[in-house]
Amino acid sequence: MAFVIYTAPNYTENAVRFIRTLANLEGVRLGLVSQEPASWLPPDIQSQLADFQQVGDVFNAAELELAARLLSNRQGVIHRILGAVEQAQVPVAQVREVLGIEGMTVEAALNFRDKGRMKNLLRAAGLPCAKHQKVTSSKAAFAFAESSGFPLVVKPPDGAASQSTYRANNEAELAHALSLNPPSEGHEVLLEEFIQGTEHSFDTFSIDGAPVFHSLTHYYPNPLELMREPWIQWQVVLPREVEASAHDDIKAAAFKTLDALGMTTGMSHLEWFRRKDGSLAISEVAARPPGAQITTLISRANDFDCVAEWGRMMIFGEFEVPERKYAVGAAYLRGMGEGTVQTVQGLEQISAGIRHLICDAKIPKYGQEKAKSYEGEGYIIVRHPETEVVKEALSQIVSNVRVVLR
Repeated sequence: MAFVIYTAPNYTENAVRFIRTLANLEGVRLGLVSQEPASWLPPDIQSQLADFQQVGDVFNAAELELAARLLSNRQGVIHRILGAVEQAQVPVAQVREVLGIEGMTVEAALNFRDKGRMKNLLRAAGLPCAKHQKVTSSKAAFAFAESSGFPLVVKPPDGAASQSTYRANNEAELAHALSLNPPSEGHEVLLEEFIQGTEHSFDTFSIDGAPVFHSLTHYYPNPLELMREPWIQWQVVLPREVEASAHDDIKAAAFKTLDALGMTTGMSHLEWFRRKDGSLAISEVAARPPGAQITTLISRANDFDCVAEWGRMMIFGEFEVPERKYAVGAAYLRGMGEGTVQTVQGLEQISAGIRHLICDAKIPKYGQEKAKSYEGEGYIIVRHPETEVVKEALSQIVSNVRVVLR
C-alpha cells in the first residue's frame, strides 16, 4: 500500500472532508500533518489514519520536512505528500524536492503562488491578463495608478480567495487600501487593473501536463463586488453545457496557461473574466482543488466524488472521465451586518417545485458566528439537467432566504 502524507493546518469542514476521503481510498495508508492534535478529529477518522505528526506551523517548510522524516522513519517510504490549501503548495513542493518525492516542483509551485510572477509568465506566453505591478512603496503604487488609471485591485502577491483584497476607485481609496497593507522592501503589494466584466472559473484535472477533464462555473456577481455589497447573496452556477462553442476560447487559453506555468499532475482552479467587449482576461490560477463548495458542484454535476478522484489522480496517476449529467448551482447564505445568527427567514417560501432540486444544504444555525468571507454562513445547492432551471431555482432562493444576525 502507498504511504501518503496529507497536510492540513486545521480541521475545517473542508479539511475533514479531504482527510476522510483520502483515508478511505483503496491502497492508501494516510499519514496526517497538522497544527491541531489528532484527538480533535472525529473518532472514525482517527481510527483510519496510519500515523500523525503535529507541528507548530504547517506552512513552515523546515517543520514540515521534519514531520515527514519522522513519519517516514515510522511508516517507510513516502509515496506522495499533498495539501489542498493554497498557502501549503510551496512548502509541500520544497519537502518533495528535499526528500525526492514525486510531484510538482518548487519552481512550478511558485509560478502558481506568486501572482505577479504568474502574470509575467502569462504575458510572455501571449495570454490575456490584467495590467499589473508589484510595488514596494506608496509612491510606486500611485505612479502605477496614474499610468494605468482607476479602478484598481490592491492585494498581496500570494493571496487567495480574495483575502486582504481591495478595490480602489480613486486616490483616497488607494491610500486607504495601502494603509491596511503598507508596501515596503520585502513586503510587496500587487496592483492590478480592475477588469470590467463577468467573472468565472475554469477547473482542470491534469496528468503529466495533459488535461484529462475540465469544468467551469459562472459567478453572480464577482467576489470583489460581494465584499463591497454585504446584502448580496452570492451564486455560483456550473452549466451542463461545458463543451459549448462559446467556451472554446477560455478552454484553449486555460490549457495554454497551465502549460506556461508548468502544471504536471494535479487539479487547477483558474479564475477569469469575460470583458464587456467579449474578450478574455485571466485573473489568476491556483494549483489545487477549488474552494467555495465548487468541488461539490463538480461532484454533483458528474455523479462522482471530485475529492476522491483528485486523490486517486495525485497518488496513482489515474482518472476516469465522468459523464456530464447535470447543471448545478449554489446559493450562499450570508447575513448582513455583524454578530451571530439569530434566525434564517424565508426557507418555508421556497416552493415545492424548487425543493426537490436541492441536493446539498448547510443552513446557518442559531448562535453561529458571522463568516469572515463572502461565502457566508451556509449554502443551498441545487441540480437539474437544464441550466436555466438551476438558475431560476437559485434566483428564488436568494430572493426569499435571509440570514438574520444580532
